Amino acid sequence: MISFIRGKIVDSSETSLILENGGIGYEIFMTGASMEKALREKEEIKIHTYFHIREDAMQLYGFLTKDDLQIFRLLLGVNGIGPKAALGILAALSADELRFAVLSDDVKTISRAPGIGKKTAQKLILELKDKLKLEDAFEAKLSHVEADADAEASSFDGSKEAVEALVALGYSSTEALRAVRKVTDVSPDDVEGILKAALKNL
Repeated sequence: MISFIRGKIVDSSETSLILENGGIGYEIFMTGASMEKALREKEEIKIHTYFHIREDAMQLYGFLTKDDLQIFRLLLGVNGIGPKAALGILAALSADELRFAVLSDDVKTISRAPGIGKKTAQKLILELKDKLKLEDAFEAKLSHVEADADAEASSFDGSKEAVEALVALGYSSTEALRAVRKVTDVSPDDVEGILKAALKNL
């Protein structure tokens, strides 16, 4: 099994990139957000991988963190969800967002992922709820916040108030958090500005 590959990106497409290591180019399928982040790296990059084998193909799926890989593996354990569907879910929802959506029975948010209908979302919640703990979700969230402490410190208060306002308007906490995170060109102290910009993302 290939746990990870470290190398330089030499090519990319809409759904995958080619990582060169030891003279071999590995095609790795990733989410768009992960690919964008990976492509910004100038030096070598480490990508955690899942090696999927089927009768007609062998494919590598890649993730920038072990956390994303762990969630991907959990998704594959849900009956009816294959690698492409699991990757599609992680393209629509971050690992943190998926955790909170599952633990809060947020069918609406999960069913926004491509190819995931209401019934599949309900099944996913049912099968994963016992495998995810609220404490772990908060710990994972905290570690991600600490990893990006400088950015979070400058925007936490205004963003938090904007999220709370969106929830008060009837949006789920997952939807509100995702919409606010997309706001990057508004002062972190301008709660009203963040809220207006976030509403455009919903």
